Amino acid sequence: MIYLIPGLGADERVFQNLRPLLQDETQILLWLTPEPDEPLSAYAARMAASIPLEQEGLLVGVSFGGVVGLEINRIRPRLRTVLVSSIPDASCMPLLLRLIRSTGVYRLFPPQWLKLFPRAGQLYFGVHNGEEYRMFKRILRDMEPTYTRWAIHRLLHWDSANVGRSIQLLGTADRVFPPGPTPVDYLIEGGGHFMVFSHAPQVSAILNKLAAEEKEKVNTLTSNTNISS
Repeated sequence: MIYLIPGLGADERVFQNLRPLLQDETQILLWLTPEPDEPLSAYAARMAASIPLEQEGLLVGVSFGGVVGLEINRIRPRLRTVLVSSIPDASCMPLLLRLIRSTGVYRLFPPQWLKLFPRAGQLYFGVHNGEEYRMFKRILRDMEPTYTRWAIHRLLHWDSANVGRSIQLLGTADRVFPPGPTPVDYLIEGGGHFMVFSHAPQVSAILNKLAAEEKEKVNTLTSNTNISS
């Protein structure tokens, strides 16, 4: 089983190029409306409600979805978290986001202002012209301000202490979470922050490989258990 969590303000549309290429059964975990001042841990628990406690497979989170995925993994530890265009812990937060956090400037600008400047967002997120840009504009148009403001705050103030290990897929051209000194498991050449859409074949190939490894591991453990019993 592969669970997919979209990025901040995005929805299932970012996976439309990805899903036909995946070999395993997939389920998209759609964003819920956050409660006022809801902690990230409580929100992740609500997001995980549809996942059986002993479920195995992959939990794939894009951008902020990766952060939520890691929080879900605390209470669904048999899943393997895969980060796409995301970070494994708060120490990997890039300088720009750390400056935004320390100055508090993000509190001064309503999230809906992003809808007025799609070209600036296109540059920052590394979105190509054509269908990719049209998809990006539609996602911006449908962005919900209350959720976006909550998510930005939770991302910037994420407490990642004792978060579990993850597998990271990052693009070499990602401006939001650029590759740094920390080793990356899979580095996709030319991939930007929107690479789950633009580089779907490469991302899918990696996910299918990881899913096959998980199945092999489960089969081996089951076989060993049967032999010992």
